[in-house]
Amino acid sequence: MSVSRPIPHDSAALHVTGAARYVDDVPLPADCLHLCFGLSEIAHGEIESMDLSEVRKSPGVVAVLTARDLPFDNDVSPSAHDEPLLATGRVHYVGQPIFLVVADSHLAARKAARKARITWRELPAILTIEQALEANSRFEDGPVVWIKGDADRAIARAPHVIQGCIHTGAQEHFYLEGQAAFALPTEGGLHVHSSTQHPTEIQHKVAEATGLPMAAVRVECRRMGGGFGGKESQGNALAVACAIVARMFGRPARMRYDRDDDMIITGKRHDFRIDYRVGYDERGRILGLEFTHYVRCGWAQDLSLPVADRAMLHSDNAYLLENVRIESHRLRTNTQSATAFRGFGGPQGMVGIERVMDHIAHELGLDPLQVRRANFYADAGAGGAPRRQTTPYHMEVEDFVLDAMTAELTREADYDARRAAVADWNARNEVLKKGIALTPVKFGISFTLTHLNQAGALVHVYQDGSIHLNHGGTEMGQGLFRKVSQVAAQAFGVPVEQVAITATDTGKVPNTSATAASSGSDLNGMAVKVACDTIRARMAEYLARLHQADPADVRFADGRVTVAGSEMSFAEAAAACHQGRVSLSSTGFYATPKINWDRKAGRGRPFYYFAYGAAISEVVIDTLTGEYRILRTDILHDCGNSLNPAIDIGQIEGGFVQGAGWLTCEEIVWDDKGRLRTHAPSTYKIPACADRPRIFNIRLYDRPNREQTIYRSKAVGEPPFMLAISVFSALAQACAAAGPHFPNLQAPATPEQVLRAVRRAQGAA
Repeated sequence: MSVSRPIPHDSAALHVTGAARYVDDVPLPADCLHLCFGLSEIAHGEIESMDLSEVRKSPGVVAVLTARDLPFDNDVSPSAHDEPLLATGRVHYVGQPIFLVVADSHLAARKAARKARITWRELPAILTIEQALEANSRFEDGPVVWIKGDADRAIARAPHVIQGCIHTGAQEHFYLEGQAAFALPTEGGLHVHSSTQHPTEIQHKVAEATGLPMAAVRVECRRMGGGFGGKESQGNALAVACAIVARMFGRPARMRYDRDDDMIITGKRHDFRIDYRVGYDERGRILGLEFTHYVRCGWAQDLSLPVADRAMLHSDNAYLLENVRIESHRLRTNTQSATAFRGFGGPQGMVGIERVMDHIAHELGLDPLQVRRANFYADAGAGGAPRRQTTPYHMEVEDFVLDAMTAELTREADYDARRAAVADWNARNEVLKKGIALTPVKFGISFTLTHLNQAGALVHVYQDGSIHLNHGGTEMGQGLFRKVSQVAAQAFGVPVEQVAITATDTGKVPNTSATAASSGSDLNGMAVKVACDTIRARMAEYLARLHQADPADVRFADGRVTVAGSEMSFAEAAAACHQGRVSLSSTGFYATPKINWDRKAGRGRPFYYFAYGAAISEVVIDTLTGEYRILRTDILHDCGNSLNPAIDIGQIEGGFVQGAGWLTCEEIVWDDKGRLRTHAPSTYKIPACADRPRIFNIRLYDRPNREQTIYRSKAVGEPPFMLAISVFSALAQACAAAGPHFPNLQAPATPEQVLRAVRRAQGAA
């Protein structure tokens, strides 16, 4: 067996020795050009004059380009064609590229870019959600509204009603490898290397900007040093700039952002304000619920509409809501264009409903877990088939397992005894207060833009038995290449070391979808299996004919092939098939079944299946300073039949810690001029080793996926991120232990926010 084994990451040794090659490590010819953007210094305004003479005279500068110098389309948007590569007279945020410096070194380009003399006519800037609402600055004519049942009537009839508001902050991707690209002119075209999650998007935008057909643009990506959604669309500008310059000068062109520039130019996670009004009964069961999402999208549309949609799609999380109204406002502001980030809106939507659960529990004086379980969907198969239960977008939930998972996790983690111990601690300690919380995750797996749910692959078997494969997915450290190589090895019954995967390349697999939406293994693994099965069937048919046997009796296992009592190595079988003129190469294609989605109506089946998980986190806070520690976290996560348990556990660990960072220490701050103040590691705090839970227990819920995914596995890239909501909920409970009032903790729960929540719990205004 090659699948379901904890095989190390294929690049693990290269990563730890520093030998892994990234885009900026690839050697280039001596005549390579280096690029740097000149950036806007104001959030909103018109360029009255721009003197670039000193920039052009700066040592090492070859050229300086403005929007007027671009030969074709001046756009790098992944969606609405509203994002110019270089500003055209008006700027919309601090950090927007205005001109492009072409120089003979990276340092020369950076130094020259700072010598521009620009005069501006500043215009009023819209920076906050409240300002955008007042100005009616938005990306759609009005809010998007999805309705199930009659929420207003149900709330009016409910015995208890509460309302509240929670903010969730933005978040910087902070990939270790920054944005980078280079372009090489070729005969009649371009070869572009890009640190991107979406090579086909880069190919499309480069072709558009250079006047070339897509077939003349080849985009390659061997690996990224992290992506997290920040390289789904944000790499377009660098690749397009390099391509234009390479085409214009007939020389290679390279560009990378320094960390400050990267953080100032690129988009973040969308920050939300979520207002809620809920009616419920004595058990905490929700009878009616109204959510209003206010989304700060930034200056360009980018991927904001589907991000906001997915937040709405996850506003139920694990809970059956019979009467619900969800309203979403997508607001335009003079800040960086917010973009894809791990979870793609799902985390924001889940934080909203989990806050509702905590608020109800506080008002009723109940254990929040009791309220959560009272609202769960019914488990599939528990006591027979559950009654028909649907999400707020009218998709039937058929595979729910969280009630059983929750029971298992609470038993293993000794939740009841620990909750009692926390209550005892809080009764005896005035300064240090503890909190413990269990929060669930139900995350939908598929792209909500239906046509993206497809993948291709190319597999070659060589006559010596070695196997070479390509697919449309990109490797960003998540172990996709290793998992897919395990799929190929399993298909041919050979050791995984026999399978070579090379860089993702649009010249080999065309029309790829982004490696996003947690779908990389699902889509590309299945496409590779289709290609492998095709080749294996050809080999079996030929070998069976050669040995006068039935093709169904040919066996591929343990590096050997057996047929009609004869046995040979896989290499010998491949050589025999080659000599018998059997094609040992095939493409594979896979399209996700069963999905259909009408986003305007808010109806359909946008997801093939759900991935589930649950986490218990215990924290302690200092009520005098707001400081805190995560003491322990226990996780039970549903990966179906895991393709690689070691890699999946690594993803769960990383996703949880990154999610905890978003909800605790990672605070994005803009000043009243729209300048990003948290634009470097010195001012923006990502979680470090000391921020992880002191005790960290993770176990996989090993049950096969009911849907026919690759070897019945489940996606694991994004769902673990939201397990960290347990930390936020535990912090809120610790704050609530400081006084009788609802603490209304806001995210990110920095020590300052924790201190404010403690004061609110104690009755301060």
